[in-house]
Amino acid sequence: MAIGRSENMRRIRSKDTAPEMAVRRLVHAMGYRYRLHGRAVPGKPDLVFAGRRKVIFVHGCFWHQHPGCPDGRLPKSNGAYWLPKLERNVQRDSRALDQLSALGWQALVIWECETEDMPVLGEKLKSFLDS
Repeated sequence: MAIGRSENMRRIRSKDTAPEMAVRRLVHAMGYRYRLHGRAVPGKPDLVFAGRRKVIFVHGCFWHQHPGCPDGRLPKSNGAYWLPKLERNVQRDSRALDQLSALGWQALVIWECETEDMPVLGEKLKSFLDS
């Protein structure tokens, strides 16, 4: 039996996604410790390194419209629904990054497609967290 669109969308999680878990495992294995989904920090980042005043967001390419990524393209059907919804996500992300910067925090955005190459991702994370 086929799953309806609503049921499919309901199954998509906002926390503990596979890309987020991959980043968390990698960062933890590198010896860094963090807090999850900091509500006190603008944008509720996925990983918060309070002592370093750094945060990491793990964004899905579709939901956050990764520029230039094939997974970040708009659906062909029901554009009147999807376009405003996805644009709001992008605007919200931009506001959160601006607020963090104004408060003296550094932020790194990891895209879902970047979690496919773990050695490169590890270097990117190390460079960000050690700077």
